[in-house]
Amino acid sequence: MNRRIVILERVVGPLYWIILIASIWVLLRGHNEPGGGFIGGLVAVSATVLWGIARGPDAARRRLPTGDPVALAAIGVLSAALSGVPAFFAGLPFLTHLSFTLPLGVTKLWLSTVMVFDIGVFLCVWGALSGYALGLLEIDDDDEVREGGR
Repeated sequence: MNRRIVILERVVGPLYWIILIASIWVLLRGHNEPGGGFIGGLVAVSATVLWGIARGPDAARRRLPTGDPVALAAIGVLSAALSGVPAFFAGLPFLTHLSFTLPLGVTKLWLSTVMVFDIGVFLCVWGALSGYALGLLEIDDDDEVREGGR
C-alpha cells in the first residue's frame, strides 16, 4: 500500500486519539451492560487500522501500548483470567462478580472484578484483531513489492 492518501495522513493524528477516547468511553460506559469490553476493543482496532493505512503497519504496531499485538492480547487474556481469582479466595465459584468501595479521603472509588474482566477483553480484542489486520496490510505491501520487481 504505497499509494499515499494525503488527506488521511493529515487527519489521522487527531482521528486516532478521538477514536481511542471513544473506545475507552464505550469500555467504561458498557461495563455495567453487556459488551463494553468487546465493542470498545473493536473501536480501538479501527483506530489502529486507520493508523496502519495512513502510516504503515509498522508505525501502527509501535502505537500499541505494548508495541506488539500478541503481547497486548496476552495481557488481556491474563487480566480477564485473574479477575476471577478474588472470588476463588472468597470461597465463591471462579469468576463470581465481586465489588467494593475503596475510600480515598474526600471521595470513594468503586471497584469491581467485572471491570477488570472487561478491561482484559478490551485489551485482548484490541491486540488480537489489530495483529490480524496489520498482518493483512503487510501482505498487501509484499504483493506490491513483488509486482514492482517484475
